Amino acid sequence: MPSTDLPLIDWEEYATARDELGPAFIRMFGYFREDGLAAVECLEEAVRAKDASAMVVPADKLATDAAQFGALRLAQLADRIEEHARLCVEARQTPDDYVEHVVALRPLFQETLAAIAAEASPLVQRKGAA
Repeated sequence: MPSTDLPLIDWEEYATARDELGPAFIRMFGYFREDGLAAVECLEEAVRAKDASAMVVPADKLATDAAQFGALRLAQLADRIEEHARLCVEARQTPDDYVEHVVALRPLFQETLAAIAAEASPLVQRKGAA
């Protein structure tokens, strides 16, 4: 499960990504939303199918993409799922003991998207400039 000791979003990392991406930030956030949802769906499907090998790539992509936006809890959970899936593949085991972790991904992903979208809103930018 994601550590509640970690902030949902590291706002300094987020600000760095926003500055580095500049005008492409909103487009990249859209890709994160689409690709992240696809990764969550793949992980849910893979865990239902008891297919650990099908969990590795989407978990890795989700962890990497989440970290880019400073989404620490989501990145950590996806990373843990990836590590566990790799261990399951090596041991030729099913990921049955990680079902609750995969189930926790969707609400955490949605919470993360909402927090980033709220911060990325042009209204937030105008309010901060006033």
